[in-house]
Amino acid sequence: MFAFAQGQAFSIARIHYSGGGDWYSDPSSLPNLISYIEKNTSIIIEPNEYQLKLTNPDLNNHSFLYLTGHGNIRFADDEIIILRDYLINGGFLHADDNYGMDESFRREMKRIFPSKEWVELPHNHEIFNSFYNFPDGLPKIHEHDGKPAQGLGLFEQRRLIVFYSYESDLGDGWEDEAVHNNPTEIRQLALKMGVNIIWFALTQ
Repeated sequence: MFAFAQGQAFSIARIHYSGGGDWYSDPSSLPNLISYIEKNTSIIIEPNEYQLKLTNPDLNNHSFLYLTGHGNIRFADDEIIILRDYLINGGFLHADDNYGMDESFRREMKRIFPSKEWVELPHNHEIFNSFYNFPDGLPKIHEHDGKPAQGLGLFEQRRLIVFYSYESDLGDGWEDEAVHNNPTEIRQLALKMGVNIIWFALTQ
């Protein structure tokens, strides 16, 4: 991936999208994940998350994009082209289902990649074993409506370019403990899975 391959510090950029959804939700989630990565891995990571629109000229300075929210997501036509080019040319997107974004997110990804279909990743996929071991696949962090957590992917040839953590809500587990009152073991599962996603994206 571009910035990491050049020996620079790795960074995470949160997508500021339109459509009315709260792209900014779970504000303590990425800072906590970044801190966990700094303390528990050898990844050199910038200490703050970036927040940017897809039309920002600095987009390609970030090899890892993060998207979440509870509501509607909508990309403009030029953003569709930009994100498609970004992903095909080496970028990676992690989308975390924060409940309420699923329909619009799938719709927008279909606009970006009309011929691609979501693939459920098996529990032995490397993303579940890249740093920590998750023998049962994606952990369930927040119950929502009781559906099982699924790790879904879009591929460009054999490279995973979009990872969609569906019905898991990892971001809730990354947030400050007082926000959702998640037990320590649940927060640890979420943070460790976050490490796995980033480690995989950097090494696949």
